[in-house]
Amino acid sequence: MLMAHLFKLSGCDFGIAHCNFNLRGQESQRDEAFVRMLASQLEVPFYVVHFETKAYAEEHKISTQMAARELRYTWFEKLRVQEDYQLIAVAHHQNDAVETVLLNLTRGTGIAGLHGILPRRGFLIRPMLCLSSEEIEEAIVLNHLSYVEDSSNASDKYARNKIRQKVIPQLKAINPNLEETFEHNIRRFAEAEMVLQQRVLQVQKEICKTEGAAVLVDLESIGNLVPQRLLFFEILKTYHFTEKVTDDILQSLDHQSGRSFYSISHRATLDRGKLMITEHTGAMVQEAVLIHPHDQKAVMANQVIEITYTDNINFEKEKFKAFADAGKLIYPLILRKWEYGDRFMPLGMKTLKKISDFFIDEKVPLPLKDQVPVLVNGNGELIWIAGMRQDNRYKLTTATKKVAIFELKIS
Repeated sequence: MLMAHLFKLSGCDFGIAHCNFNLRGQESQRDEAFVRMLASQLEVPFYVVHFETKAYAEEHKISTQMAARELRYTWFEKLRVQEDYQLIAVAHHQNDAVETVLLNLTRGTGIAGLHGILPRRGFLIRPMLCLSSEEIEEAIVLNHLSYVEDSSNASDKYARNKIRQKVIPQLKAINPNLEETFEHNIRRFAEAEMVLQQRVLQVQKEICKTEGAAVLVDLESIGNLVPQRLLFFEILKTYHFTEKVTDDILQSLDHQSGRSFYSISHRATLDRGKLMITEHTGAMVQEAVLIHPHDQKAVMANQVIEITYTDNINFEKEKFKAFADAGKLIYPLILRKWEYGDRFMPLGMKTLKKISDFFIDEKVPLPLKDQVPVLVNGNGELIWIAGMRQDNRYKLTTATKKVAIFELKIS
């Protein structure tokens, strides 16, 4: 509300965009009517959209909050282009920035997560970051500006609200100028990230070489990086590799060639003294299926893998089912056809075995070999030869806390 009034006072040409997520019944309708009235009073264009947020969240297997975020920012950008606006302004303030940094630290973050919310990113600006929530509330009262409160802000159901209501008051008791302190820290973190990115670009030029559609990285150069883990992760992050997969690659640098690691978009393969990074081609995407944490099934050709999770640490001796330690899984998993050179550790064994040799031992007919899918972990290790044998490295143990069950069904 304050941002809208300030824009009006400044003489800016602007419009107001309102998302009705249909999550709070009559309160959602009240909010829409209130914002529509504000736009009329300020004599600016008003845009509104209705979302079926819960249905979207269920369809995409994400949280309601994440669904609302995806929906609104996608619509904001579409509206910006359609109506020829230069920028999208959102009203995050200093307290939001503090909450974001604390939330990122709680969940685990790189240096990018420490600068929290940036004042500008692309077409998105946050002009209220210079103000604290207390300063905004004071301005609202002094200027007699009307507003309505979202009742979900009072709930401690969400992690951000818990930080706002329970953690920050304790920190402010230690440092009453918490927001100002965080503002200075966030600026330092943002500057540190700039320095890091400059160093990463320099290292990329030195050790990464493009040959055709592949990026080649010399393994000896990776071994000489200082600090190795940080710089290597920042390089691989460009190709969407997770921190865990990056660690697995570093631990495998001295191993034999041929081992592959996957991100949602790329494949990294150890190949004769080099790490070869290639993008998933259209053919590869059709042949391989990525499995994400919330997926309940994966379909490849006429074969379906159904996926469930349980806290019941038990398993069945059933060749069409695999019972894997969920704590060892690195997403996305890959369901693909087996390849020559694939190795796994058959359940009950302590050594690796070529799948081709396993097929010979099991007397699998040649025409059936190409129809056997394999389930691959994000670090490149095989979890299961579907319908045949599980890998011993992913079996259930006394340390297992959660079980991932994969069941093969032929459609």
